[in-house]
Formats: sequence, structure tokens, C-alpha cells
Amino acid sequence: MDGDADAGAEYNPRMRATTADPVRAVLIAALSLPLAACSLPYVPPFTAPPLSAVARLSDSAGRAVGSAVFLQDGGSVRILLDVVGVAPGSKGVHIHEVGQCDAPAFESAGAHFNPDKKQHGIGRSGGPHAGDLPNILVEATGKGHLEFTAKRATLEKGAHSLLGGKGTALVLHADADDMRTDPDGNSQDRVACGVIVRAR
Repeated sequence: MDGDADAGAEYNPRMRATTADPVRAVLIAALSLPLAACSLPYVPPFTAPPLSAVARLSDSAGRAVGSAVFLQDGGSVRILLDVVGVAPGSKGVHIHEVGQCDAPAFESAGAHFNPDKKQHGIGRSGGPHAGDLPNILVEATGKGHLEFTAKRATLEKGAHSLLGGKGTALVLHADADDMRTDPDGNSQDRVACGVIVRAR
């Protein structure tokens, strides 16, 4: 590379982004969103960032076990979830109707987010709930990653907003969701929970 092109360039440690910082993760993920109709991609400082939210998941002992980023993507919400220190296996993940995570059982999060009063399960003709998400696969290392676009949810105002009313929460279950059985796909205990809040 031409040495003149790099003249005066200095490394700025503040430019380094890590997934440990949810706010920076929002900015990084926003750059990967497809170009929405009649809108421009997020290019700081020229365009406004997409509406976004985050959730930090804790287990029944209060130990941090995951984080999620939610990005408005047209009329849908793009969700990126990472977990760590979780028992291996396929786990159900759902958005619940109340933004409250009282340990140890997390029953305070209420039922699944379901403004359209559908039946549970992506595999059912009468479903799914707006809060039904795919299972997340946790590896033997205790780490797992999930990306999904929730087409029945929004971060904007309205009945399908994840940020309106009593708020919402992201819940991780002990077992896999069978995608058919009401009310939660036999995914068993709620093992971790995080309130979904607007990103700052």
C-alpha cells in the first residue's frame, strides 16, 4: 500500500468495537441490514441509526448468561442473540408479554407476546404467536448464537410493539420448543430472562 496514503494516520483505540458492548453491537449489526424500501442504510454521521433495543439475560441465580440486540428492519425486527454459560442442547426462545424478570422462575414475564391471539407454534396453521422464535442451539462450550427476523413484531408504536404497554421480555427455556404444542411448545422451565429496553 502507498506509504503516503497512510501518512499521519493514527490508531484510535476508541474505534475498536466488541460484542461485549451492546450499543456498539447495535451499530455493527445495523450496517448488515438490507436496504429497506425508500430508506438509506445507517452511515454515521449522515443518516440516523435504526430504532433499536437490547436485552441482557440472567439466570435464576442472577448470573449474566446472554445478550440480545433488536433492530427495526422495515416492518419487522431483526434479533441477534448470544448466550454463554448455558447447558448444551437445543433451547426454546420466546418473547414474553411483560417486561419483568423476577427470579427464580421468571413467571412475572407472563405468557408469550401474542397480540393477535394466535396459537403457539411456527408449525401450526393457527399460529404462531408474535413472540415465537426458533430454537437456539447451545454448543458443548455453553455458547450459542441465534439470528432471526420477527415479522409480527415492531419497535415502533402500536399493538405489536415490543416497547409499548407493560413492555416485553426475552426468555430462554430449558428444552427445545416443538413448535406445535400450546402454550410454549413443551420447552419446560424458564432458565434465563432479560427485559427488552430501548437502546441508549
